[in-house]
Parts: sequence; structure tokens; C-alpha cells
Amino acid sequence: MTRKWLRWMPAVAVPAVIAAAALAGSLPASAGDPLPAKTPAEVLAMVAQHSAPSLSGTLEQTSQIGLPELPKTGPSSGGGAASALELLSGPHTARVFLDGTSNMRIQVLDRLAERNAVKSGDQVWLYSSRDNTAAHLTLPAGAGHARDFSDCRHPAAGADGVMPTPEALAARLLAVADPTTEVSVGPEINIAGRAAYNLMVTPRTEGTLIGSAAIAVDGQSGLPLSVELKARGQEEPAFKLAFTSLSLEAPDASLFAFTPPPGATVKEIEVPAHGTGSWPGHGTEKGVVPDSRDPNGGLPRPEVTGTGWETVVEFPAGPASAEAGAMASGDPLIQQAAVAVPGGRLFSTAVVNVLFTDDGRVFAGSVPAERLLTAAAAR
Repeated sequence: MTRKWLRWMPAVAVPAVIAAAALAGSLPASAGDPLPAKTPAEVLAMVAQHSAPSLSGTLEQTSQIGLPELPKTGPSSGGGAASALELLSGPHTARVFLDGTSNMRIQVLDRLAERNAVKSGDQVWLYSSRDNTAAHLTLPAGAGHARDFSDCRHPAAGADGVMPTPEALAARLLAVADPTTEVSVGPEINIAGRAAYNLMVTPRTEGTLIGSAAIAVDGQSGLPLSVELKARGQEEPAFKLAFTSLSLEAPDASLFAFTPPPGATVKEIEVPAHGTGSWPGHGTEKGVVPDSRDPNGGLPRPEVTGTGWETVVEFPAGPASAEAGAMASGDPLIQQAAVAVPGGRLFSTAVVNVLFTDDGRVFAGSVPAERLLTAAAAR
């Protein structure tokens, strides 16, 4: 799946976005000093208004969404969809460093390797120690102020498998909160030594795979500290991402000065001057990606049916959709998670389903597989 699909899929079920959050405030409230009571609206306002100067922290992610724990070596241990799929299976640990909105670093610690995404001003490096490869790109003017790596994604970069942060996931989760969503505040919890409000988000519809979500919101700053997602009918979380340690000190500046190790294979990526945000489509031989407005390149704009938690997106047949379908049917790791169904192949998890049809279309949503099959048959 490309980053463009991730933008259109129900956000709470797509933990493939890279972001870094920061924290304002001094010392956390102690265990014996309860947080003042707040309404759901007041906690939501804290999240929306929180500030973000600097932080260093360690994130732990656990996933039980119905995927096998994939090997960390093998024929598709590189980037792309297989790398993103690998990130969704089994536990992962990452270190996060942020200094303002221009300097960011995320280190995903694999069993025998490390993946790095480093951003310093308009310079971005994506590196994997597994095969000692790196991609370098310079962001266009105006794209260097985001608080995540969404303006650094590029199909040719090959570094999809980088862990998101709780702030990024919480933002996408809350973006689909509508009248079909119940929002409440549960008992106070403690995350990474900080007292936090437990914001509970529950769909009121049974037409979604999502049962509920919990967002731990720092009681002083409003920064999301953890996100926990439960599939419908399951007691244990299908996905959890949380800080286990957190420092509010500014990281050392040397962390944002990246130099490829000796012998590394470096790919220089050219970015169009107007290309801010996620770039759809395919790179040319020089790594240039066609403009998203170019009808001859990129992923076609999807058709959206349903609303909120029951949203289904359809990508028409085209070069990008065909490539994704080929990966679903040909990649050894993807094959472990995709099964043959009438008219195509289904990538199914506890919280999201993706249907690749034989005629080249792609359907996705946090809905039962039958809903995708029905949508495909109706068109």
C-alpha cells in the first residue's frame, strides 16, 4: 500500500504515518496528586492546543491484529509494503528525538538492525542498517515545518517501516470522531511516569471492525502519550503504542546530523518544488515523482462511500493500483497475510481490510470483508 492509500483509509486502522510530538511543562503530577476532573470536550481541547518544543523518549509498540510475526530477514526484508507490514507484526521499540519543528529523528530498533528517519531543516535521511542503504532528499520550500515525516515520504525512498508516535495516531483517530462516536474520560492512568487523562473513543455503529480506542493525554501539556486500539469483540488490545520513558530536555544537536556509514548505498531523491506532503505515483529513473495533478502519473483519486467508521475507499484500476495488487499476490511476506477470495485477494487484519481485485481495483476500510466484496461486486 502506498502512502496515498493510507491517507484515505480510516485513519485509526493505519498506523504507517511517521510523526514526532513534543511536550511543554515541567514535572509530571505525582501519583498521589490526582488530576483535576475534566470533561471530554476539555480533554479534547488540551490535545488540540498542546505545544511542542522538545523531547526525547522511548516508544514501545505491540500488535495483535491477526498477522503472523514476520521474519526480519528474507526476500522482502527491504522497504515498501512488506516493510510497513513487518512493522505491524510483533513488538517493536523506537527512540524518538525532537527539537522544535525542524529537527527530528526516529530510530526503530529491530532484532538485528536499526532503521533511522532523520530530518534537519530541509534535509532528510532515511537509513536501514539491515542492508546499509540510505535515501537522501531535500524538502521543497515550505515543507520543512511539519511535526512529522509526512512531508518526507517518497515512493523511491524505501523506508516505509518507521514507527509512528502517539500524537500522530491520536490525530488521525480523532479526525473520524463524529456523531457516530461516543467520547468519554476514563480513570486517570500513568504513562512513562506522567499522570494522564484516559480519553475513551467508542464507535456507536456495528459496521466497523473497531471496537474502541483509548488515548492517554498528558495531564499538564495535552500531549498524547499512548494509543490503544481494540477490535470489536476482543478484550485485549489489537494495537498499542506508548511512551515508556520521556525526557523534556532538548536532544543533543549531533543526533540530527546524519552521515551515511562507510560503504552505504545512497540514493539521491529529487523532489518537485511544488511537492509538499505525500507524493503519489512512481518515480522516474531519476527519482522524480509526477505531480499529483498530472493525469498521466500517480495514484488516481479514490471514490469514497460511507462515512466515519464505515468509510470504504475505492481506487480505480491504474498503474499504481496494479503495482499494489502485484505485491499482494507476489511478495512472500504479503502472501502470508493476503488470501484468495472471489475476484481477488484480501489483506485482512482485526482492524482493517484491503481488497485487491483481479481487474486492478483496490478497496479498503475498517469494515468487515463482506462489505468490501459487496462494494467491488456493485461496480
